[in-house]
Amino acid sequence: MAKQDYYELLGVSKGADNAELKKAYRRLAMKYHPDRNPGDSAAEEKFKDAKEAFEVLGDPQKRAAYDRFGHDGVSNSASGGGAGGFGGADFSDIFGDVFGDIFGGGGGARGSRARGGSDLQYNLDLTLEEAVSGVEKSLKIPTQVACDTCSGSGAKPGTSTSKCETCAGIGQVRMQQGFFSVQQTCPTCRGAGEQISDPCSKCHGAGRVQEEKTLSVKIPAGVDTGDRIRLSGEGEAGEKGAASGDLYVMVQTQTHSIFERDDDDLLCTMPIDIITASLGGELEVPTLTGKVNLKIPAGTQTDKVFRLRNMGVKPVRKNAAGDLLCRVQIEVPINLTSEQKELFEQLRGTLQGKKASKHTPRSHGWLDGVKSFFNLRDD
Repeated sequence: MAKQDYYELLGVSKGADNAELKKAYRRLAMKYHPDRNPGDSAAEEKFKDAKEAFEVLGDPQKRAAYDRFGHDGVSNSASGGGAGGFGGADFSDIFGDVFGDIFGGGGGARGSRARGGSDLQYNLDLTLEEAVSGVEKSLKIPTQVACDTCSGSGAKPGTSTSKCETCAGIGQVRMQQGFFSVQQTCPTCRGAGEQISDPCSKCHGAGRVQEEKTLSVKIPAGVDTGDRIRLSGEGEAGEKGAASGDLYVMVQTQTHSIFERDDDDLLCTMPIDIITASLGGELEVPTLTGKVNLKIPAGTQTDKVFRLRNMGVKPVRKNAAGDLLCRVQIEVPINLTSEQKELFEQLRGTLQGKKASKHTPRSHGWLDGVKSFFNLRDD
C-alpha cells in the first residue's frame, strides 16, 4: 500500500516553515497519542505516521531528499517508532515550549536569573497638622538587605559560586508526567543555577540579612488618608545582587479633636451661647494656622454654616486651598440660678402673644403644620 504524502498527512503546504510543521504535528500528536487513546490501534498508527512525517520534514537534509526522491529518498532514515517510542521528535520536546511558558520553563538563562527584591509597605500615621503642612519623618524599616560581608553573592569572600550539577546551570529541571513534560524550579539551587560550596559565614549563603534600616522621607503638604509615597529601591534587597524592591509609604491621618477633613475643606462644629446667637457678636475661631475673628449676625440659628475662604487644605495636586466650614450649634444654658430663671421667665412673657410668630417663626410654622395635620385627620 502506497504511503501517504507527508505534507498531506500533516496538512501543510510544501513551503511550510518549521513553526507550521511543529504546530501541525502538535495538533495531530495531541489527538492521536496512545496515552490519550488506550487500546485504539487506528489512532496509534496515525500517531506513528504523523511522527514519521515530522521527523523527515523537520530535518532539512531529510526534507530535501524527500522533496527530490519521495519516500524512496528517506526510506532508510525515517523511523516509525513504537506506540510508546518518541525517537528524535520527542513528544515532550514538541510540547515543552508550551508547558515551559506555563510553569516558568523555556530553558536557557531565564530560569537562572536572580529574583529582584520584594516591595514593602509602611503605614504612616500623621496628625492633621502634619498632613496639611507637610513634614519630614524618620522611618525604621525591618527588611532584608544585601550582606556587606559577601556583597550579596552568598559566597565566602575569596571564593566563587559554581554551576549547579542538578540543572546544569539552567535553574530548572524537567519532570515527566505521563506524556506531559513540565519544567520546575530546580530543588537544589532553587532556580539560581548556581551552587555555593563555601557559604558566607554572616548570611549563610543567602546573600541577604535581616536588618532594621532608618530612612528619612519628606511628606509633601496636602497629603490625605490613602495617599501613597513610593521610595524607589528602598524595599527588600534582591537575591545575588539583583535589584531591590520599592518601599510604599501609606498615609493615614489621625482623628483631630476640632477639625474633620472633607477632601480640600475642613469642617468644624462651633457651639455658641443663646445670647450671642440672638443678639449677634464676634467669636474667635481656630484654624490650623492661627485664630480669626468671625462676625455672628443677630438671629443666627443652629446648623448655620459660615464659610472661611482658603482656610482649608491646599492639596498636593492643586494650587487653590479649600475652605473652613464652621457649623453653628446653639447651646442652651443649664444649671440656672433663681435670678437667671426669673429673667428667662420675663423674656418668655415678652415673646408670647399675638406677635410671637415674629420672634420664633420656625416654631410657630411647625405648630401651624401640626394643627393642620390633626384637623385633616378629624375631617
